[in-house]
Amino acid sequence: MDEVMNIVTVGHVDHGKSTVIGRLMADTHTLPEGKLEAIREQCRRNSKPFEYAFLLDALKNEQAQGITIDTARCFFKTDKRRYIIIDAPGHIEFLKNMVTGASRAEAALLVIDASRGVEENTRRHGYFLSMLGIQQVAVLVNKMDLVGYDPKVYEDISSEYAQFLKKIDIEPAAFIPVSGRQGDNIADHSPNMPWYSGCNVLEQMDSFTSAPLPEHQPLRMPVQGVYKFTQGGDSRRIIAGTVDAGKVQAGDRIVFYPSGKKTAVKSLEVFNAPTPERFSAGEAAGFTMTEQIFVKRGEVVCLESDPAPNVGVRIRANLFWLGKQRFDAGREYFFKCGTTHVRMKLEKVERIVNASTLSSLLRQYVEKNEVAECILTLERPVAFDLAGENQSTSRFVIVDNYEIAGGGIITEAMKAYDYDVRNIRWTAGRMTKDERIRLTGRRGLVVWMTGLSGAGKTTIAQEVERLLVEQGIGSYVLDGDELRRGLNSDLGFSPEDRKANIRRVTHVAKLFRNAGLITLVSLISPYEESRRLARETIGSGSFLEVYVKASVETCRQRDPKQLYKKADAGKIADFTGIDDKYEPPVNPDLVLDTELWSEEECVESLMGAIEAKMQGNK
Repeated sequence: MDEVMNIVTVGHVDHGKSTVIGRLMADTHTLPEGKLEAIREQCRRNSKPFEYAFLLDALKNEQAQGITIDTARCFFKTDKRRYIIIDAPGHIEFLKNMVTGASRAEAALLVIDASRGVEENTRRHGYFLSMLGIQQVAVLVNKMDLVGYDPKVYEDISSEYAQFLKKIDIEPAAFIPVSGRQGDNIADHSPNMPWYSGCNVLEQMDSFTSAPLPEHQPLRMPVQGVYKFTQGGDSRRIIAGTVDAGKVQAGDRIVFYPSGKKTAVKSLEVFNAPTPERFSAGEAAGFTMTEQIFVKRGEVVCLESDPAPNVGVRIRANLFWLGKQRFDAGREYFFKCGTTHVRMKLEKVERIVNASTLSSLLRQYVEKNEVAECILTLERPVAFDLAGENQSTSRFVIVDNYEIAGGGIITEAMKAYDYDVRNIRWTAGRMTKDERIRLTGRRGLVVWMTGLSGAGKTTIAQEVERLLVEQGIGSYVLDGDELRRGLNSDLGFSPEDRKANIRRVTHVAKLFRNAGLITLVSLISPYEESRRLARETIGSGSFLEVYVKASVETCRQRDPKQLYKKADAGKIADFTGIDDKYEPPVNPDLVLDTELWSEEECVESLMGAIEAKMQGNK
């Protein structure tokens, strides 16, 4: 019996969810041996009435308060399948945990207290289930013993709530009258309600249809980390993460999104265990690649033959908000989907839905406990799926001041630029740097790469440029050789001409910075004074000095352009490192020692420094 189903229980506080689950486990004899007796004895010693809910509410503070404050899980099985039951909190302060639990469920049991009827949170929970795409819902009208098993109470509640569910496109599988405390219609049919002839809870659960196994869906594996080994000649570079959907094995052609980089899986890697034939959904995975490309946390591994995820910076989403401060366009937040963690802003609130009345509001902020349809703008492209395509990559949370303040599902990938010309505010005069940053979301940076000819400046700069552009970040390399063939073709290599060369390059780099580009200047720039003036001209906040370090002897051995050979033969005068001095940076922002580090390690280090600098400039 391999089939597994996740079922979430939801409902208003004190409507009896935990009691129903506790009774279900007790009546199906799936509790750990001695668990029921231990709880009964504990209640006896404390002169406390026994409650089946105590089987789930194991935490002392939960028993003291009498409410479930976190998402608990329990496991049991029937002849048909195994179940994971997620007991989600019902109190309004714990809705965040409820949605976390519901996001993993294929079906739901929604509990209503027969003596209290349909309450505000009862409707809100139904809406959340609809928003999360959970269509298999059984409504349990609980505590029927408190209303004398009156069929009219059951019928009135069923009629009222069925009308509400119809408005949110949920057709309940059943309304079941139960008593969790007495065990009526939980695992057995109740003699106290002969007027009810439908399924009991256990039978209804077995009638739910399981979703296709995640391993049969397209591969989605968010990269959690990249681990490199160097000891004892070990040169493995292992991509690690958890397979959310699909499966992967050695030889598979894969693509990393959002970068779009392609390679193949060389070998599967596990720690201190036999190597498996494949990794499937739900398993922690590690693998090496046939080509050592640069990838980082937040990329999503997909099969080249599978449908690709969406990649973009603007999304339409159904969002719930539970933050202490309201959600509005004037603040910056963090968007988390899988292992992706990126800055984001609210671009537009399309409508706010009162989850209990289903009425709509039109305003450009979202208050606590409200549900809204919004357009979100992300700082850089991310990979994602739409709701209904893949659970893990279509759901997200929003972090505000280090706390999860909201979350939801992605419903549409929006175009990067989709502005209504009627909403553009026209102003006279030239656009300022701050206006450009506000409108484009791009803040420029000059990465000044200095070092001897042959140290590796241009090679590293070109690879970093490629990585940045693949991520949707505007970038360009200003290469010293190319500039001397055009803009600076009138200059020689005397100290005065070298200073003029750097002055011109500095001006061009500043213009590129103002345009919002990350500009990688690959220039020997041998004099400390000229580099200092470049930093002062551009501004320290937008300037990153990188010393690409290699000795003259190493550069002479590499000599990719045969310049050292020509200088030694007297064919080139004033050549840096031979007959002209090179002044190493006194206090560079980053040193890339290409004698000790591989090209890949230098690129990775520079990418990290750029990201840190850009975040520090926010």
